[in-house]
Amino acid sequence: MSDLILIFVAGLFGGLLNAIAGGGTFITFPTLVFAGIPEITANATSTVAAMPGYLSAAIGFRKDIAELERNLLLRLTGLTMLGGAIGSGLLLISSNAAFAALVPFLLLGATLVFLKGAQIREWAARRRGAVTAFGAGSMIPVAIYGGFFNGGLGIVLLALFAMWGMTNLHAMNGLKCWLSFALSVVSLLIFASGGKIAWLPAIVMSVGTVLGGLAGAPVARRIPVPALRILIAIVGFGMTAIFLWRLVA
Repeated sequence: MSDLILIFVAGLFGGLLNAIAGGGTFITFPTLVFAGIPEITANATSTVAAMPGYLSAAIGFRKDIAELERNLLLRLTGLTMLGGAIGSGLLLISSNAAFAALVPFLLLGATLVFLKGAQIREWAARRRGAVTAFGAGSMIPVAIYGGFFNGGLGIVLLALFAMWGMTNLHAMNGLKCWLSFALSVVSLLIFASGGKIAWLPAIVMSVGTVLGGLAGAPVARRIPVPALRILIAIVGFGMTAIFLWRLVA
C-alpha cells in the first residue's frame, strides 16, 4: 500500500511537471524502479501511465490541431506509430541488465535536452529546411527513441517541428501532444503483448498524472518557471547519479 501511495504521488508530481515545464519522467520512472519494478517494466509502465495526460492535453489543443491538413496529420500519426512500434519492440527484446546499463545515460541525455530545451528549439528554428519537412527520415528515428525511452521526447519533437519550418507554437504543442498520445497507444499494445506493464501501478500512476495535469495551470501561475526548471534539472542529474551508482556498485 505504501508503494502505491508513493506511485500515486509520483504520478501527481509527474503530471504537474509535464503540464508546467516537462520532465515528469524524471519522477515517474525512478519511483517505479525504487518500488521494486524491473527497469524495462518500469519504463513501459511509466510510458503507459502518461498516456491519459497526453490525450487530455491534445484535447485542449484540438482547435490548433484541426488547423493542420488532415492528410498530413494522418501521415505523421502513422509514421509516429511505426517508429514507436520499432522502439517499443527494441525495448522488449532488451534484457533488464542491458537496459539498466543504458538508464543513467538515457537520463543524462534527457536531462541535458530538458535543460537546454529553449536553446535547442532556437537552434532548430535557425535551421529550418535542414531536414525534409514532415519526412519519414526525421519522424521515424525520433519516434523510435520515444518508443524505447520517453524522457525528453516532447522537447525533441518541438525541435524537429521547428526544423520542418513550423512557427505556430500552439499548433506545435498540439501536434506534440497528439503524436505523443499516438506513440503511447502503440507502445501500450506492444508492452501489454509482451507482459511488460505493471497494471496496478500504471493505473494508480495514471490517475495521479491526470490530477497533476489538471492542477498544472493554477500552480504555474504561482511558481516561477525558471526556478522550477532548475529544480527539475537537479532531480534529473540526481537520478542520473543514483542510477549510475546502482550500476557500478
